[in-house]
Amino acid sequence: MPKPKKRGSNHQRGAGGQPRNVQPFSDEDASIETMSHCSGFSDPASFTEDGPEVDEEATQEDLEYKLKGFIDLTLDKSAKTRQAALESLKSAFSSKILYEFIMERRMTLTDSIERCIKKGKSDEQCAAAGLACLLCVQMGSGIESEEIFKILGPLLKKIVCDGTASIQARQACATCLGICCFIVTDDITELYSTMECLENIFTKAYQRDRDTNGVSSTHNTVLHISALLAWTLLLTICPMNEVKKKIEMHLHKLPSLLSCDDLNMRIAAGETLALLFELARETDADFFYEDMELLTEKLRALATDGNKHRAKVDKRKQRSVFRDVLRAVEERDFPTEMVKFGPERMYIDCWVKKQTYDTFKEILGSGMQYHLQSNDFLRNVFELGPPVMLDAATLKTMKISRFERHLYNSAAFKARTKARSKCRDKRADVGEFF
Repeated sequence: MPKPKKRGSNHQRGAGGQPRNVQPFSDEDASIETMSHCSGFSDPASFTEDGPEVDEEATQEDLEYKLKGFIDLTLDKSAKTRQAALESLKSAFSSKILYEFIMERRMTLTDSIERCIKKGKSDEQCAAAGLACLLCVQMGSGIESEEIFKILGPLLKKIVCDGTASIQARQACATCLGICCFIVTDDITELYSTMECLENIFTKAYQRDRDTNGVSSTHNTVLHISALLAWTLLLTICPMNEVKKKIEMHLHKLPSLLSCDDLNMRIAAGETLALLFELARETDADFFYEDMELLTEKLRALATDGNKHRAKVDKRKQRSVFRDVLRAVEERDFPTEMVKFGPERMYIDCWVKKQTYDTFKEILGSGMQYHLQSNDFLRNVFELGPPVMLDAATLKTMKISRFERHLYNSAAFKARTKARSKCRDKRADVGEFF
């Protein structure tokens, strides 16, 4: 006679310690307001004439109820369940502003993050570090954020400097340390201490370059890159006298990283050099670099690299980046970029702004546009002023018909096809780069 099935066995933990079936946070869990900001709000074409009315208050309550469940699951005995809950919270925090909800539960969230970083394995530590970044982005600068960083800061430093921890966890903690310090720290002593911690990591790449038989190995490169980028972000908020010291200390050593086998390290070193030159010329209009000829020669070689042993995608990316770096070093020029979000525009016109934007874009992902529209902290960082409030009449003027939207998409498709065809033409490639 077959045994009867246990009730609820698919959704609850049994005595054997099996993980719960956690439903991840999805786009459907976000309110209609969030989705309009994240995807369609940046394009007037996304507004349609008719649509069902949504009870936003009920939707918000449902969202918060689900998030409370995820917070509870971060304390579950199953590592898989904890990690899934952390990832779901990350998705929610990156796609919606939840300031009041988070403020009420900030210490609970902080305790959960601390516990997961201390006792979790590599993947769980990475997820917890990412959630810590988003927690600080949501809360912005303030006393509450400083309290969180006082709890998590020493732990993050410990993991970063712990040679026995996994490289992925150390890399995530290095990024988290830099971003959280950038957001919350007003104490100059803490800022310098954090930068010194990161320096102790990425300067080992200098040693490896001088001594190929050193202890450092290739798999440490990702850690060195994260530490270098986090350090560069913090350098942008240092006082000018400290900036001068750091430039004198690192400007002659960073070019050695341009010879690294790892593409991302070469790019990180090149962009950091461009930023250092920009800061140096802000502090001293007559700034002179002794080895300028040797440096420009190396940058030009990377901007026109045609080595066959490298992948085409890598060569294209490298040449594109180092053409901009070379222009910055030689001509003091920066290719201005425009970022669109909703009805607003932001111009990235310097390396400092680019470094800051790229850092937050990396952790917020597709939610970057929404946070630029609504997050007070990010708007303050990029000097965008208070959030723009659009009334119903303004939104109505932004609507376009379905036929006009079809024509716009068709024209964009044709232009995109032509551009890609040109890039795929080998003769155009040779003519462009050589």
